[in-house]
Parts: sequence; structure tokens; C-alpha cells
Amino acid sequence: MVVRLLALALLFITTAGSIQAADPIIGDWKTKSGETATIAACGSAYCISVKTGVFAGKAVGKMQAKDGTYVGEITDPETNKTYSGSGTLSGNTLKMQGCVLGVLCKSQSWTRL
Repeated sequence: MVVRLLALALLFITTAGSIQAADPIIGDWKTKSGETATIAACGSAYCISVKTGVFAGKAVGKMQAKDGTYVGEITDPETNKTYSGSGTLSGNTLKMQGCVLGVLCKSQSWTRL
């Protein structure tokens, strides 16, 4: 009985040590247009997809965490054009930015739902 309890405790400690807290970017976000976007872990990156509205189910970005920000690509679902993208979290606000050639940039803020 004691051996089984020790084995169970060891298994719990090993499993608990390997569980990582969810990254704060993961979740549902209200976009500038009022639609909902979902950000979820996908491999070593975070995938962004539209959850509601005309473009529901469409993948619109993929980013990786880098020095307190997120960098990758963002696709405008209306034009289907892809841009260099970044995201910065501040509390429950996610500032998303897409740029062409690093100089022509547009940004918008999303709010956590």
C-alpha cells in the first residue's frame, strides 16, 4: 500500500512539473469589427482564426512569442493578403499590427472575451 502511494505521488509530481500555464494570448478576442477571433496553441506557435461572422473558420494568422511580444504573419480575411504581423498584450487588450515592407502599418486593438 505504501509503495503504491509513493508511486502515485511520484507520478503526480512528475506530471505536475511538466504542465505549463497557458500563454496569456490564448483565448477568444473581440476584434475591431466586432467579430470574435480565437487564438490557440499550434505546435510552437499560436494560430489565429475567425470564430464568428462572414469569415468564421478562416485562419488569419500564426505568431510565435518573442521577447514579450508575438511576431509572425497576419492575413486580412477580406483581401486574403498576408502581412508581417505582431501582437502586444496589455492587460485584456491585444494590439495587433500588420505591416507591408515594415513601414506601411495598420493596427487595431482587440479585447479579451
